[in-house]
Amino acid sequence: MTIRDSSVLMMENGGSCLPCTPDEERQIVQDLKNQSDLDLKEGNLYFLISTRWYRSWERYVCGDEPSIDNISFDSPHMNGVSSKRAERPGPIDNSDIIQNGNGSSEGDDLEVRRNLEEGQDYVLVPQQVWEKLFCWYKGGPALPRKMISEGIVNEKRVEVFLLCLKLIDSRDNSQTVIRLSKKASTRQLYEKVCKLRGIEQEKARIWDYFNKQRSTSPLDVSDQTLDDAMLQMDQDILLEVQVDNGISMDSTGNDLALVPIEPSRSSLTIAGGPALSNGHTTGYRFNQYPGSSFGSTFMDMDDGYDSYNTAKKGEKGGLAGLQNLGNTCFMNSALQCLVHTPDLAQYFLGDYSDEINTENPLGMHDNSLASQQFYIGSEFVVTIQGELALAFGDLLRKLWSSGRAAVAPRAFKGKLARFAPQFSGYNQHDSQELLAFLLDGLHEDLNRVKQKPYIEMKDSGGRPDEEVANECWKNHKARNDSLIVDVFQGQYKSTLVCPVCSKVSITFDPFMYLTLPLPSTVTRTMTVTVFYANGSGLPMPFTVTLMKHGCCKDLILALSTACCLKIDEGLLLAEVYNHQIFRFFENPAELISSIKDDEHIVAYRFDRKQGGKIKLEIVNRWQEKSASDYLKGSERKLFGAPLVTYLEEEHLSGADIDIAVSKLLSPLRRTYSSAKAHGGKENGFLPEVIDELSNSHNESVETAELEDLCSRELSFQLSLTDERISSCKPIQKDSILKPGKHIKVLLDWTDEVHELYDPSYIKDLPVVHKTGFTVKKTRQEAISLFSCLDAFLTEEPLGPDDMWYCPQCKEHRQATKKLDLWMLPDVLVFHLKRFSYSRYLKNKLDTFVNFPILNLDLSKYMKSKDGESYVYDLFAISNHYGGLGGGHYTAYAKLIDENRWYHFDDSHVSPVSEGDIKTSAAYVLFYRRVKTKDVSIFTPSPPEARVEELVLIINGWLVNNYVNLA
Repeated sequence: MTIRDSSVLMMENGGSCLPCTPDEERQIVQDLKNQSDLDLKEGNLYFLISTRWYRSWERYVCGDEPSIDNISFDSPHMNGVSSKRAERPGPIDNSDIIQNGNGSSEGDDLEVRRNLEEGQDYVLVPQQVWEKLFCWYKGGPALPRKMISEGIVNEKRVEVFLLCLKLIDSRDNSQTVIRLSKKASTRQLYEKVCKLRGIEQEKARIWDYFNKQRSTSPLDVSDQTLDDAMLQMDQDILLEVQVDNGISMDSTGNDLALVPIEPSRSSLTIAGGPALSNGHTTGYRFNQYPGSSFGSTFMDMDDGYDSYNTAKKGEKGGLAGLQNLGNTCFMNSALQCLVHTPDLAQYFLGDYSDEINTENPLGMHDNSLASQQFYIGSEFVVTIQGELALAFGDLLRKLWSSGRAAVAPRAFKGKLARFAPQFSGYNQHDSQELLAFLLDGLHEDLNRVKQKPYIEMKDSGGRPDEEVANECWKNHKARNDSLIVDVFQGQYKSTLVCPVCSKVSITFDPFMYLTLPLPSTVTRTMTVTVFYANGSGLPMPFTVTLMKHGCCKDLILALSTACCLKIDEGLLLAEVYNHQIFRFFENPAELISSIKDDEHIVAYRFDRKQGGKIKLEIVNRWQEKSASDYLKGSERKLFGAPLVTYLEEEHLSGADIDIAVSKLLSPLRRTYSSAKAHGGKENGFLPEVIDELSNSHNESVETAELEDLCSRELSFQLSLTDERISSCKPIQKDSILKPGKHIKVLLDWTDEVHELYDPSYIKDLPVVHKTGFTVKKTRQEAISLFSCLDAFLTEEPLGPDDMWYCPQCKEHRQATKKLDLWMLPDVLVFHLKRFSYSRYLKNKLDTFVNFPILNLDLSKYMKSKDGESYVYDLFAISNHYGGLGGGHYTAYAKLIDENRWYHFDDSHVSPVSEGDIKTSAAYVLFYRRVKTKDVSIFTPSPPEARVEELVLIINGWLVNNYVNLA
């Protein structure tokens, strides 16, 4: 992908670079976005812009609106009434989203950081929007990316991370990094390589050199995409060049004959059936599975080597790692958990060919003719159905038959990208979302129901729960009957009650996994700095916890308790941005979800008697001293947090403002001053005023003293300004200020002010919540899995966006909903809801959840008694370490035959003790029902392990019940 320089694009576009007002910029960008949305097609050009810069531009053009994409053009903000705006941002700055050391190049040769997340780190804007922004602000560097189509449904998305290939020249072993779209053709790859190395295309051969293993044949010069050729991020490709005698030499002088290599004829099987070899069938043997179910020219080389290596003598299967193909740790973690699910392993290691549903329209298959033609040994086979099941079974067999050699799941990733484009590319994804897709896809591929009947669901109608539950499950099985349903699906009871007519609706729904909220996810921790509006104390930060769906009123109540607010005092909440008040939270019903974790929130403590009077905002600024400052007269800079107070007089003078500033600064007064007496006035200070203030050690200035000061010249350099600080007017002693509800004044911190007052108290405001990136493992902060399950089963009202249509009222109602467990599956999967997303917030909780490893008894939660065991043992965990966008996934899995745990970290596999698998990184838990026959099959845990588990369970119970016991 070759992208021209942005300035050239601008010249050709003929766009005007005339200055625009913020409202005009916003309108132009919004119109261009709307126009681009009407013409979404492959090949459209988009540009990455740092979220940091883009949000500052949004604040400039949108004021206190959260985002330009969420503005209603009928709102007051769009009708000529400007909301509070930030300063105009500087040039576009994308330096924080590009790789270090890449700042000198642009376009497709410029690599962005791999751990970026859209919205959090960067935004994508259409080419026309980029051209306008570049026209107005310049800067860069430009990061163009194209829209591509992916999957069998041709889903459109912008390819943010280009395919990075390491070209190794066999002549001198030199290495060059090449970046191309994964939708580029092999022909384009040849053209770029030949141009880069200065060779004729007819003499070049490029080989897939994954894992330093050369493929069976070179890449063809064709229109096949690099994605279809299964080239992966950061993998090697090998260049060989033909010389005049037809031989290419490597760096050691060895001949590299360019002789076509005939594809291997090794036999392979489909779905675990008998292998075909020279027309004869042979019996299946566990450790000698001979081939792949994909049977193309890369059938034995998709992993860079013969992936069906026989395990060495004495080695057991199931200990192979998965290579990371570029941010695929999420996939590796999920796959290891599924591969080590005993029921799945036993099924896919056997013959499941008869279970592939060849007629299911919801199954994973590609209708294109090319994808349905392949060889099995010497046999030509047409029409593949159930491709996801075949790919998963193929990968599972590799992992169970390759000893400890790591497997590269290239073929599986290719199939996954085809059927689920959301998991394509090289972004980090959610392992639980992948698990949900895989289980659903495997179910459809293996569904024993060929034609799904239409079944009309009936209301419970007051019938017994057992009758309704059995009817719902029977109807579900009539349409869904597979191994996945047999092993993973359970049933819960859902009860809805209308708040108006009390209509009760009971349904019984199937589930594949249970998403459990962490009790801490319903609350939110916020830090707010409280200032005294009367200058009677130093500012102090307070951290409070409240319901995350609460409002500003709840925040004020929590702060009132934390700071011991008096009965005649009130709190005024405000957001500080760019060292001035960005907005006041004067509506107590405003949701705190509008406050982001990285914002600075303050509260001004005032006497209720003063509420509703004139509001005075003092903004601090200073001038950094340097030799050039005195010559150039550089602008002063804002700093610190603004101070706010209320004034009662309607007709204010400069002296009144001066007294108010003295009151607000009094807590900041230093205990001594080095000020020296001067013979005359300097920087607005009289020497006798300095002496008088510096000799005073009281925390507040007496009213009589202030009145005495009022009779003299002003003590501070003050200037009256507007909301945007676009103009300043010096305040004199006898200046009369026009009455208004809000007066904004600039306070210049001169050297004398610095000597008398300490500005450190108003600097460095803490953010609302600082998210940590380390995994905590403190049992003291633990919550139990049972408390998560209790939160999941607690009755709660539906959200305003999830209203229920009451058949009796004939209207949508905000009903109350109650879930109960009715039937549990053999394999029970718990998804701990660590990630929370909203319009304003993205957050991850690293709370430690104390979960049983053995004997998880769920009997008390069951509403039915079907005679099954409700006791479960843990056998796999998907872990997530780190924060949003930049984390890492691993897995713990237990080999049932060994009764031993292992840690699967991509390619690396190592044993781990049972006591170490409990961490705050646990994300998805896999439990297996304990059956009577299991006791005689597997070796029981040693007594010391049982004792350790019992101690952990008791400790967890004590931690979670400490408050109640106290």
